[in-house]
Amino acid sequence: MAPVPEQARLPTIRPRSARRQTHGGSRKREPDTLLRPETVQLQRAMRGLDYVAEPSIVTAVYLAQAMEKPLLVEGDAGVGKTEIAKVMAGVLDTELIRLQCYEGLDANAALYEWNYQKQLLRLRIASDGEATATGDGLEDLIFSRRYLLERPLLRAITSKAKAPVLLVDEIDRADGGFEAFLLEVLSDFQVTIPELGTIRAARRPLVVLTSNRTRELGDALRRRCLYLYIEHPTLEKETEIIRAKVPGVGERLAEQIARFAGQLRALRLAKPPGVAETLDWAAALVMLHKDGLDADTVNDTLGCLVKDREDARRLDSGQVGALVGKAGGAAVATEPGPAGSDGRAE
Repeated sequence: MAPVPEQARLPTIRPRSARRQTHGGSRKREPDTLLRPETVQLQRAMRGLDYVAEPSIVTAVYLAQAMEKPLLVEGDAGVGKTEIAKVMAGVLDTELIRLQCYEGLDANAALYEWNYQKQLLRLRIASDGEATATGDGLEDLIFSRRYLLERPLLRAITSKAKAPVLLVDEIDRADGGFEAFLLEVLSDFQVTIPELGTIRAARRPLVVLTSNRTRELGDALRRRCLYLYIEHPTLEKETEIIRAKVPGVGERLAEQIARFAGQLRALRLAKPPGVAETLDWAAALVMLHKDGLDADTVNDTLGCLVKDREDARRLDSGQVGALVGKAGGAAVATEPGPAGSDGRAE
C-alpha cells in the first residue's frame, strides 16, 4: 500500500452514525463515496466477511495498517471490537495470534517460557552417558530454540510468513506492570532473551488492542496507538448485521430485534445487550420458527439478551409487552383457540 502522509494521521477516530439504507429487497448499503479507493476496497473486503463497518472504522483500520501503528479499540462489551482483528486476519489472509489478558498476566505467559520438562529429560539422557555434548555445549543445547515455548507476543515477532494480526484482547484486565511491558514490546517489536540474544520482528504485525474500560489505561500506551471508540450500532446498522450474520432471519424480524435491543440499551441496564447477544437471540428466534416478536416468546427467550439477575427483575411482563409493541411486534401473544372459536386467548 502507498505510504500515508504525515498530515493524514487520525489519532482519535469516533464512528459517526451510519447512513440510512433501503430495506426493501436485496439492495445493500454502498460504501461511502468520499472514502479513498484503498479504504473503499477495505470496506468491501470487510463486508465480504460479514463485518458491517462505517467509514470511520474502516479508516482507522486502514491507517493502523499503513502507518504500522497499534490500534486501540474501546467500547462496551459486545460491540464488535474483537471481531475487527478476526476480520482483518481474514482480509489479509494471515494468521490471527490472540493474547487474552487477565488479572495477574505476566511476561512469561505472554512472551516465552522454557520447556523445563524437555530440558530435564535431555539432562537425564546426558547423565546416563549418551550425550555427545558436555559442559558449555550441553548448556547451549538445552537453551536453544528447540526448547523454547513461544507465547503469543513472541510468536507474532518470529512469524516468518506473512505479517500476522496480533490481538491483545481486554488489555484493561491486565495490571499496570504488564501494560508497561507491552508498551516496550510494541515500541520496537524486539525482545531480548538472555540465553539467545535479541530477536527482532522481520515484519511488523498489525496490532489490535481492545478494552472494555474496566480500568483507565496509561497515557503512554494511548499515545503509542491510534484510537477508535465503537458505539452500540444504529438501528439500520444492527439490522444489517443481523441479516448478514444469522441465516434464515427475515427482514421484519431482524428490524424488530434491533429495535427491541436498542430500547433495552436505553433503559441503562447494568449489563446492556451487545451485538453478540442480539445475534444469539436472533438465532434462537429463527430456531423457534418465529417471523416476528410477541411478548410471550420474548419473555421466554429473554435470557439470550439479559445476562444480569437484577436487570431481569426490572423487566416484568408488562414492561416487556410494551417494549415489544414499540418494536413493532405483538404486545400480547395470541394462542390457538378450540375448534370453532375465533382463535383469541380468553
